[in-house]
Amino acid sequence: MAAAFIKAANAKIRSNPWTDYFCSTHFWGPASNFTIPLAAIADTQKSPDLISGKMTCALIVYAFTFMRFSLAVIPPNRLLFGCHTINATAQSVQGYRFLDWHYWGGKEKKLLAEKEAAAKGQPVLVVEKVQNENHLEKK
Repeated sequence: MAAAFIKAANAKIRSNPWTDYFCSTHFWGPASNFTIPLAAIADTQKSPDLISGKMTCALIVYAFTFMRFSLAVIPPNRLLFGCHTINATAQSVQGYRFLDWHYWGGKEKKLLAEKEAAAKGQPVLVVEKVQNENHLEKK
């Protein structure tokens, strides 16, 4: 009885192209995968010293690899392609922030700006320092 009901429900879902797509992995795979670029976009507001260079590099390679895969499958999954395009862009921004902070003088520029602000008697933003100290305590 239950098997017949499930078979009838599946036939009804698959008869409509929109619900067939909505109930497929071609929709739900990219929909759940969108959490990765959303997290990367949210992380652009955090301190660059929290960025892991190795993980960012791995996620960039992952995004570009699966951008290619999303177009190679039959039929091409353009929603997945869009997801990985956004992810590759967001991770590349994170990679740039990592390189700027650790290798291109970003950390030194920030420290210099803080010293100049303190010398002028202007308040220095302490929130980022507290976030960094909390991150270090969790390790």
